[in-house]
Amino acid sequence: MTKGEYRVGITFNPQNLDTVWLIKKAAADLIDLIETIPVPDWPDDLDADEDVLMDVWDNEVRRLKALAQTHAEDAAMWAVKAATKPKKED
Repeated sequence: MTKGEYRVGITFNPQNLDTVWLIKKAAADLIDLIETIPVPDWPDDLDADEDVLMDVWDNEVRRLKALAQTHAEDAAMWAVKAATKPKKED
């Protein structure tokens, strides 16, 4: 199971709805794609100031990747809710 499939709960679909599976699969694929965005390795011979800047940049890339993955997971959750929302009874 990929990270994306785990995060969206790809196997949880009690009503076995195709739409739910498609939503979760698309979100899982996006999460997995985001995971492949590289965080570069920096040379060991950086001076102290460069090292600090690279650490800040490295942490920022990791933060942005995590946010993007979280929002993909959120989008899947809301889309599944929309796809499975029962009609309101009067």
